[in-house]
Amino acid sequence: MLLAYPFRVLVPRRAAPEAAVSAAVTLLVLAGAAGLAPTSVVIALAGGAGATLAGVRLSRLATRRSADPSPADPSHPDLSHPDSSPRAAAVLLDAAVVAAGVSAAVLPLADSGHRAAALVGSLVVAALSAAGLRRLVGRTRTPTQARLRLLIEATGPAIGLALAGWLLLPRDTLPVPARMAAALVLGGLGMAALSAFTGPYRRASGAICRGGVLLTLVGLVLLTALPPASAGRAALLAVPPLVLGMLLTALGAGDAVAAGYAVATGDAVATVGRVAPAWPRAVLPAAVLLLAGGLHLGAGRAPDRTSVLLALAAVPPLVLRELLRAGDAASPERRAAHRRRSGRAVRHRRAAQQRWLGASEHPAGTTAAGSAISDGVGSTWPPDDGATWSALGRRSVLSAGGGPGERAALLDALAAIGDVPVPVGALLLVDLHSADAIGPTGREDVVAEAARRARAIIARGDLVAGCTGAGFAVVTSAGPVVAYALGTRLLSVLTPPYQLAGSVLRVQASIGLAEVSGAGPADVLRQAELARRRAVQLGRDRVEWYDAFLEEQLVRRLDLERELPGAVARGELDLVYQPVLDLASRQPVGAEALLRWRSPVLGTVLPTELLPVAEDLDLVGELEWWVLDRACRQLADWSAGSRELWMAVNVTTRELTTPDFVQRAAAVLAAYGVSPERLVVEVAEPRVAADLSTVVARLAGLRSLGVRTALDDFRAEHASLAQLRRLPIDLLKVGPELVGARPDGQPPLIDVVVNVGERLGVEIVAEELESPAQVEGAHRAGCRYGQGFALARPATAERVEAYFEEFPSTSR
Repeated sequence: MLLAYPFRVLVPRRAAPEAAVSAAVTLLVLAGAAGLAPTSVVIALAGGAGATLAGVRLSRLATRRSADPSPADPSHPDLSHPDSSPRAAAVLLDAAVVAAGVSAAVLPLADSGHRAAALVGSLVVAALSAAGLRRLVGRTRTPTQARLRLLIEATGPAIGLALAGWLLLPRDTLPVPARMAAALVLGGLGMAALSAFTGPYRRASGAICRGGVLLTLVGLVLLTALPPASAGRAALLAVPPLVLGMLLTALGAGDAVAAGYAVATGDAVATVGRVAPAWPRAVLPAAVLLLAGGLHLGAGRAPDRTSVLLALAAVPPLVLRELLRAGDAASPERRAAHRRRSGRAVRHRRAAQQRWLGASEHPAGTTAAGSAISDGVGSTWPPDDGATWSALGRRSVLSAGGGPGERAALLDALAAIGDVPVPVGALLLVDLHSADAIGPTGREDVVAEAARRARAIIARGDLVAGCTGAGFAVVTSAGPVVAYALGTRLLSVLTPPYQLAGSVLRVQASIGLAEVSGAGPADVLRQAELARRRAVQLGRDRVEWYDAFLEEQLVRRLDLERELPGAVARGELDLVYQPVLDLASRQPVGAEALLRWRSPVLGTVLPTELLPVAEDLDLVGELEWWVLDRACRQLADWSAGSRELWMAVNVTTRELTTPDFVQRAAAVLAAYGVSPERLVVEVAEPRVAADLSTVVARLAGLRSLGVRTALDDFRAEHASLAQLRRLPIDLLKVGPELVGARPDGQPPLIDVVVNVGERLGVEIVAEELESPAQVEGAHRAGCRYGQGFALARPATAERVEAYFEEFPSTSR
């Protein structure tokens, strides 16, 4: 159990079988390297284990059925059909993994002719894998120019890896032509795998699957080239890439097939990371080559002619790569000039201007006549129905709703950046917010002024454009770092006050940034919009940069918002209970009811993630009254067994301050026949200051019923200590940060809190105690009660009741 806990924490549940197989294979390889197990047995067992797990996962994918077995929309195919691409890909990749596992299991046992058999096995695996990858939904489709550029950049490091293979492969048992062929194949496969895992599409499921296939082939080629298992332990070097490759193949295929089903049901979400760092593809091959060269020279061997030729062959692609990178370092003005010389870019710009401004031209800095359209929500600004600010070049207009034409024009502008050989650029979506109400004329004035400020700081080739629901957009040809700096400058020029007809309007700005390279225009627009939403959530007046983790967070949030309504009616809520103990006697005196949402779609959701969503959806009251009702019912059951315990429930200040809270609480207690003194209502200290007088009145009302009250999350600050004297509470809950010694060497703050509590007649509960030292420190400081993992963990009602049975008396 002690070893299982860190394993559960560090390894996601989804990848637990892979982690277990990897650990077992590592132990096998170590045993083989130490001579404790025959090499052939190690290779056979390791290859069989990896192939079995990967094959099981791929077989499940091949037999998986669509979430909607009878889709009404013909554009959504039934993915359970045998001809479906995701299912065909899973079948082919399953066959490839099985073939690789059989090769690994059989080849070490065949001393004679093992290389011919290994070559046949490798070709079969390569053919099946190539066919499966072609049918994989998640595979990336790189543009031809970008593919050529990647090939040029990878050629030099690939030759370096081939040189390393030439130096390390055995000379005595491998003929020169076979040795050269094996070295070249290993160099190409190794660099291709490295590019898949570290390239522009490294986060895509298809890239992970492709990298796994390449690693599997590297392992098979090593089995082919290295001496047979009976000749030594060198063949063990083929085990790590072989097993890891098979596992990654299955994992990547699973994500890609899941993406295929999401496409069929309309729930697909693209995941594109930031621009890939180039250093792994340059540093890792160089490190391998240096290691190989060091081992070669350390063995007393001089470089041969082939080594020199391979080293010289790596020079031209490296020089070409540096020349291309030097071209990439051109200034934004040169890249803008290149696009202006491009006929297609000019056509995009002209078409975009016609769509944004119409056929007529308007003076610089003015608005088109009649272009200000009512947003449909009165004079409140900014509008809530997607009103869009648009500006092109030196013109500004305000249009309501945006419309598909504006979106198409912005996509065209983003696509124009892709005309250059190496796309570099960024999209910034700017959203402006103001709590002040202004009329249509005021909106136009703010639009014109904001556009003027933005135009004043952007480069000549950059574009300020309209985008539905996002304020306005800036398309820049600068790289990501420069684009982020542009975003911060936009914040500085857009947030100063606006003078409107004698009044002053203050505006906040939220900016989302997404890079153009590595994704299509629609994906870039979606990524920038997600980043903009994140900037709004984090308080506005900030620039947020898109990354894949951000998208995962936002998608998770949308899932929570979709599933939470109706969770009470569906019976998905649950309570667990954490005992509270008397620190002197170590006897349980009560328990705290903790909410859990057992969603069949999202799994178990904790309050820290659940409550913010419930607050935004105005569902906190429904959830908290359910908790109070269920906790009182459980408390009635425990009281019937002559256990004198109290039950603590958490209540937000928003619900506590409702006018009828005290009356409703009294009704729940009466309904279950629970004595009021057995109920403890907890409210978090950081939130009571917003409506302190009302909180005081409600807590006093609860105490008049006999209900005990508690202040949770006490911080021991000056303001907290001051308002503590006003709050009618019975219990004060403090965290472990107050129990431990302070960095400045001063006594723990818990001593001060306990002294204040004694003067006010308030008992102290030390919560979140996770070590015996914290428990002892809280007890020594004078805390009467304690709660935390070091004392008792949260559990279901049945388990907590069994825990209570272990004590002779459980009284208040």
